[in-house]
Formats: sequence, structure tokens, C-alpha cells
Amino acid sequence: MKSPGMKIRGMKTLAAAAAVAVLAAGIGAGAGPASADVIAEVKERGKLIVGVKADYAPYGFLDSSGKIVGIEPDLAQDVADVLGVELELVPVVSSNRMQFLEQGKIDLMIATMTDRNDRREVVQIVDPNYYSSGTNILTKGNFANWEDLKGAPVCGIQGAFYNRKTSEDFGATIVAFKGTAEALTALKQNRCVAFVYDDSFIVSRLGDADWEGWAMPLPTIDDAPWGLAVKKGEDAFAKMMSGMIVDWHMSGRILELEAKYGLEQTPFAKKMHAAFRDFNPSIER
Repeated sequence: MKSPGMKIRGMKTLAAAAAVAVLAAGIGAGAGPASADVIAEVKERGKLIVGVKADYAPYGFLDSSGKIVGIEPDLAQDVADVLGVELELVPVVSSNRMQFLEQGKIDLMIATMTDRNDRREVVQIVDPNYYSSGTNILTKGNFANWEDLKGAPVCGIQGAFYNRKTSEDFGATIVAFKGTAEALTALKQNRCVAFVYDDSFIVSRLGDADWEGWAMPLPTIDDAPWGLAVKKGEDAFAKMMSGMIVDWHMSGRILELEAKYGLEQTPFAKKMHAAFRDFNPSIER
């Protein structure tokens, strides 16, 4: 699936356009972020409220103390620091993250959401995209091709776009759950033969001793960028966040966080950094 937002093709042209947003937002230039109602509200409140995942290590998960940590919470902290306010993290799942933003329960959503046209009709997804992943399965089964899932019960997450494709194109019977914890429990209880989800999440599970003997045997499909989002109509906040994302790519912040949480550098993050660093003469080549 191709994102309607930032694509890797034509990156230098798009990077040049996005770099303008950096200047407009004042990111990296010492100026304050653009003013907007939501920004004023956040500053008056003294707190930025961000919706993140709490069940999707290493992007957002609970540590031993019950605190939400991970790559996306760290990015949320960057935004709060720029605004000079405290950060409150609200756990969201695929089925409620856009609604939380629409309803004003959160100011910003950074929650592993694939950038799709239908979602852009509901929330304002900010360009450029900040991350990317594809679709695969976690299983102990002997599956070599996606078509091997025909007729098999496969665990999925409510609201995830790849459920429909796995069902319609490959004939699997999707058993949907609200969150990853429930889906993984069902998988281990043999209520389904595989769990279809983002390959980035599955890779993180395969590094856990609890999942020894499990595998991700199929070729990854539908590599698609992730988009963070603000509420519709919050154009100035969106411009500020566009600047933040450009700065994350330009500075190598995404690559730094991948290393911090034990991930291999992803091709998307490396390509974005290579494209955007050309616009920052202070970055060593």
C-alpha cells in the first residue's frame, strides 16, 4: 500500500518542501513554535497530552514500574520539551486512537498508525511520515506462503487494516481482539494458528525468551509508512509537527531511538535521514 503522504521516491524534492516547515515552525532555528489554539491551550494547561501504544514494544510499552516507555513516548517527550510543558501519555489502541483525537481526549497521536487515505479523512496526518513497517505473521505453524493460511483461524487486532486483506486475499478466518496482549494470549492458547500484525512488532517478540521456537516465516508484504496525527483543522500545530518530524529525520533521532531500544536500523529511517541531512550543513557526512 502506498501512503498518500511522504514517499521515499522523489525524496529530495519532498525534503526541500518539508524543510520549509522546519523554518516556519521554528524547529532548529531557536524560534518558538507557530501559534494555534491547541498550542495555546497546551501552554496554558502546562501539559501536552499524547496518545501512544502501551502494548507494542519497543514503540510503546509498560516498564517494570508500570510507566509507558518506548520510541514513541520518547518522541512525544521531544514535542513537550519544545513546547516547554509537562507530558501526559494516554494509552490507546487501534480501535480508539482516532476517536480519542477527535473527541479532544488527546492533543496529539503517535501510535504506530499506518498512513491511509480513509484515516486522513478523519484526522490530520502530518507529512512527512516518521516511520514505516509491513505485515507478517507470528506462528509455530509450517507456513511458507500467505495462501497457506486459507481456512485457518488467525488472530488479529480490531481496526487493523491488514485483517481484511489476510481474510479476503488469502482466505484466513480472522479472530479479532482489542489489543496485542489478548491476541498473543489467544495465540499461545492455540485459539488461532498465527497472529497477523506489523513485522516490526513481531521482530521485537522474537527477541524475547518467552517466544523461543516461534517464527515469522512469510515474506513481509504491504510495507507502509506510519503517520502521527493532530485534530482536523489544527493547521499550525500540524506545521509545527511537520517541522519536528523533519528535524527527527535530519538529526538521526529516529535511528538513535532504534539503537536505544535494541532494534536494527530500518531501511525507511536510514533513507529518510540520508535525504534530510543534506539540508543541515552541521551534520557530518
